[in-house]
Amino acid sequence: MTQNYVSVVFDRKKKANTNKSGKGKIELYIRLNRECRKYLTIGECTPAEWKTGSFATEAIEKQATYELKMVEFVKSGVEQSLDNLNRFLSIGQEAKKSDVVSVKPDVPKRKRGRPKNPLKDSFLDFMRDEIIKEHSKDSTKRQKMVALDALERWGKIKTFEDLTPAKLRAWDEWLREDGTRSDPAVHNYHKRTKPYVRLAYEKGIIEKEPYSMCHFPRGKSKERRPLTENELKRLREADLPEKEAKARDLFIFAAYTGLAYCDVMDFNFRTMTEQSGDMYFIDGSRLKTGTNFFTPILPPAMEVLQRYNFQLPKLSNQKANDYLHLIESRLGINKSMTFHVARHSFATLSLSHDVPIEKVARMLGHTDIKTTQIYAKILKTTVEKHAFNLSNAIL
Repeated sequence: MTQNYVSVVFDRKKKANTNKSGKGKIELYIRLNRECRKYLTIGECTPAEWKTGSFATEAIEKQATYELKMVEFVKSGVEQSLDNLNRFLSIGQEAKKSDVVSVKPDVPKRKRGRPKNPLKDSFLDFMRDEIIKEHSKDSTKRQKMVALDALERWGKIKTFEDLTPAKLRAWDEWLREDGTRSDPAVHNYHKRTKPYVRLAYEKGIIEKEPYSMCHFPRGKSKERRPLTENELKRLREADLPEKEAKARDLFIFAAYTGLAYCDVMDFNFRTMTEQSGDMYFIDGSRLKTGTNFFTPILPPAMEVLQRYNFQLPKLSNQKANDYLHLIESRLGINKSMTFHVARHSFATLSLSHDVPIEKVARMLGHTDIKTTQIYAKILKTTVEKHAFNLSNAIL
C-alpha cells in the first residue's frame, strides 16, 4: 500500500470565521509517526476560495515537493525524530551523519508460501520510486508527482495488473470531465506517466505495453489573444464596480509585470523587489517551474500597488476570470479575457517595443526561448514596422 507522509489541511484551527480577513491557513501536515510530525503553513484563503479549488494546484505541487523530501528522509536511514526532520527540511538535502543519529533499518523476514505475483505489486509505488531516483530538476519531479497524484485520486490504477488500455482511456475521460484541463494539459498527464508504464514493460513486469494500444492526441491549445495597448488603456481607465475593479487591478498588475496568476498571489513587495534608479524590479522564481525571473514593475503596475498600499488583494483564479469576462462584455472587448491573457499581453507589449526576445524570456522566466517565440508569431505590427524600415533603407 502507498505510504503518504504529507497531506493538505485547510483552516485547522477554525479561525476563518473569526478573523477580520475571513481567511484560514492552508497547511501541509507532515507525519512520520506519533512523535515525529509537524504543520507547515503554505498560504491562506477564505472558505469560499477553498471550495472553488482555485488554490488546489499550488497546494498539490507543494505537497508533491514535500512528499519527495519525506521519502528521501525515510530512505536516509536516520533516526525519525522531530529535530532530525526539522534539520532535514531546513537544509533541503539529506541529513548528514554527523548531525543525526543513524539507526539500523529492520530487515523484513522472508515469508513462506506461494511466490508473490508481481502484477499485484503497486505501480504507484514503482512510479514514485523511479521519479525520486531520477537525476532531474525538482520542478520536473513536481510535475510528474502531480500526474501521480491524479492517478492516486482517481483510484482505479493501483497495481501493475490495472495497466490496461481500457483503464488508461477511462483515466483520460476522468481528467477531462470537470472541464478545467485543456487537451494539451491532459496530454501532459499521459506524457509524464507513459515512461514508467514503458519501463514496467521493459523490466518484464507487464507482458504488453498498454499505451502502444491506445492513442491520446495532444490537441490544440485555445488561442489567447493579447490585449492591445489601447485596450489596456481603456481597461485601466474604466469605472468599474468594486469586485470587478479588484480583478481588473490584478490583471493590470500582471499585464505590466508579466507575472502568472500564482506568482501574483505570492508576490511580496518588501522581499521580492529591488530598486534601480526610479524603477523597481521583481527578482523571484516561478512557483510553477522554479525558474528565476527578473522583470520591471512598469508604471501602471506601480499605480496598482500604490492603490492597495503595496499589498495586492487576494482573489481566486476562477473568480478573477469570472469578473474579467464581465468586464470584457461591459467594455465591448471582443476577446476572451482570462488572467493568463495578461501575461501574454505583457510579452507582446515588450516585443512590440523592440525588447529583445532573450530579455523577454528572462522577464517571463522561460527556460526555453521557443516558449517565448510563441508570442512573437502573433506580432504582425512588429513585422510590418520592421518591413517598412527595411524598405526605406533599401537604395
